[in-house]
Amino acid sequence: MKGKVLFVDTTHIVLKEGLTELGYQCDFFDNYNYGDYCNVVSQYDGVIIRSKIKIDRNFIDNATNCKFIARVGAGLENIDVEYAETKGIYCLNSPEGNRDAVGEQAVGMLIMLMNNLIRADHEVRNLIWKRKENRGNEIKERTIGIIGYGNMGKAFAQRIASFGANIIAYDKYKTNFSDEFVKEVSLEELQRTSDIVSLHVPLTEETYYMVNSDFLNAFEKSVWLLNTARGPVVNTQDLTEAIENGKIIGAALDVLEYEKLGFESIKKDEVPKALEYLLKSDKVVLSPHIAGWTHESNYKLSKVIVDKVQALLDDHKI
Repeated sequence: MKGKVLFVDTTHIVLKEGLTELGYQCDFFDNYNYGDYCNVVSQYDGVIIRSKIKIDRNFIDNATNCKFIARVGAGLENIDVEYAETKGIYCLNSPEGNRDAVGEQAVGMLIMLMNNLIRADHEVRNLIWKRKENRGNEIKERTIGIIGYGNMGKAFAQRIASFGANIIAYDKYKTNFSDEFVKEVSLEELQRTSDIVSLHVPLTEETYYMVNSDFLNAFEKSVWLLNTARGPVVNTQDLTEAIENGKIIGAALDVLEYEKLGFESIKKDEVPKALEYLLKSDKVVLSPHIAGWTHESNYKLSKVIVDKVQALLDDHKI
């Protein structure tokens, strides 16, 4: 046996089966809390998480035998990656597993948004037949600006390319990434020319509230906004003001700054005003952080982790 792996969260069975085949014992304790995990983690060579707890310095200090921490998902914001790496711990994630799902939903949400399909569906179900009022807008020949050109940004670009739009992308941490789908541009050019903006950045100290009033007002045109990245990338209050004043024509949001694992921290009689605005607006399409959570991605997210652990073993890194 190569060692033991601690599963903090549930995952697709393929992950447990794959690690078992690699020679690991896999343990899952459904009723454990953060303190319980800290007490036992020293016994484990690897940790598998999704979003149940934060892997902070204290947790890492207790993980004295840990060789890898793997998040079954794209973002690593709940792991202190920098500190873990100083301890020789490899931090793995699996954006390759849900990039297709995110790309597809971003396209779907954009079409819903630009063609008023939420409002039209509601009206028809109530025997209201308004054609002129629900006239939509075409994607073809518009300029789509993608912010963040990693796995998710590229997946969206690949899928939207067939619509005949002009697709541009900005990524602060990449250069020379122009390809058959996008042209690399500066943020200034993206803000000057975009009709549609899609966010595909991780949540970091730098991207927290990146999309605020100053950011939105820098756009030369009014734009449609998509966020399938992380909720706190967008300042919701500033977004509602931008919708109200017409700078944002409409927004499609799979993520919200108010979510944790859901809306468990919000009382029904104490809904934040900005969230209440979004809930009532027919210029907004919402979903509960499911863009990357299809039946297919559920499998692929876990399988990617198996493959990455296998690669570390093959390279004799763990």
